[in-house]
Amino acid sequence: MSQTAIIWPMIAHVLLVYIVYVLMLVRRAAAVKAGNAKVSQFRENKDEPSESIFVRNNLANQFELPVLFHAVCLALAVTGAAGSLAVTLAWIFITTRYAHAYVHITGGRIGHRQKLFGLGFLVLAIMWITLAIHIAA
Repeated sequence: MSQTAIIWPMIAHVLLVYIVYVLMLVRRAAAVKAGNAKVSQFRENKDEPSESIFVRNNLANQFELPVLFHAVCLALAVTGAAGSLAVTLAWIFITTRYAHAYVHITGGRIGHRQKLFGLGFLVLAIMWITLAIHIAA
């Protein structure tokens, strides 16, 4: 397997971030059009309208744990450890991010979100352990 195969899950996450950005813009525009928000209130993000609050929160979430994901993917590729296991784990992590985003954005139950987050958290930890084992060997 090519060491660059680990880049595709990273690209998939970037796509998710762009999707969430577009959705936030659409929902904010709808809130302004409906008279539920003013454009000026988005300058400081103090009073996010209900139409877009879940999306904004999810967007912030895409720059938390996924930062560690991108770092480990690059480290795995650079050290030659981006084999089948690492790439599979990366795709599992990304799948959990898409599912988590869907549940989060649709205002789904917190319990479902926590399970998806927990699974992604665990998978990411295994990716870091895989990297540590590879460079220690």
